[in-house]
Amino acid sequence: MTGMMFLLPSLILFGVFLFYPMVRTVYLSLFLTDSQGVPVVFVGWENFVNLFQSTSFQLSAKATALFVLYTVPAGIVLATALAILANQKLRGIGLFRTMFSATMGMSVAASSVIWMFLFNPSIGLFNRILAALNIPGVQWLLDPQYALLSVSVATIWMNTGFAFLILLGGLQNIDQSLYESARIAGVSESYKLRKITLPMLSPTLFFVTTVSLINAFQTFGQIDLLTRGGPMESTNVIVYSIYKDAFINYNVGSASAQAVLLFVAVLIVTVLQFKIGERKVHYQ
Repeated sequence: MTGMMFLLPSLILFGVFLFYPMVRTVYLSLFLTDSQGVPVVFVGWENFVNLFQSTSFQLSAKATALFVLYTVPAGIVLATALAILANQKLRGIGLFRTMFSATMGMSVAASSVIWMFLFNPSIGLFNRILAALNIPGVQWLLDPQYALLSVSVATIWMNTGFAFLILLGGLQNIDQSLYESARIAGVSESYKLRKITLPMLSPTLFFVTTVSLINAFQTFGQIDLLTRGGPMESTNVIVYSIYKDAFINYNVGSASAQAVLLFVAVLIVTVLQFKIGERKVHYQ
């Protein structure tokens, strides 16, 4: 009884802000709703059937999958490389650690504004570099061919700080006696990286990969600020499509159905990550 009293505040918070919205979303996904989000007509699975037949939703699913593929592997590789570099015992390395983790201290809005200027077709740094190389400028955020990739680059930069700090902490927890033994044995740096660093870092890499996958599926802020799902729905990921249906088109039933499908997709990816990825994790 005493234990339940201690758990009660957390249970209330989870119930009000997590469990009830989840159940309510599943409930609304089975209805047609009015402009206020009030269920009017029970349609069962019709909202889901309409989504799978919708070209717009298919484009959203494709954009989401590509966005995850663009951002997660590249972000983890970059953060791992920076963490290994920053873990070296060199003079002034603390400055680089601060620089590499600085993106954690910036909001999505501020970071998106910076990248908006960098991608600007007239005054942006990237097009100025292309002009200096006598290469025609690119409409980074206005061309369907480049828009999703451009947003992905910005997202990788925004998320690198978090992954970098976690991985750096994992590197500093590796038993240094392993490196001493390898040094005495005279093995190469690449051998130490493959046989000591990466295997001992695998639990941290597993955690960072799982969190990065979930965050990639839920990305919204930079999409809204940089492209608003355009051009031609090339960056209209599922989360942004949910936002548009719910708060712009006032089609809460369809938005709820998309939210349920997104939850199922994230759940499946996470379970697969645990089933497949955890086999390669070395805890000692």
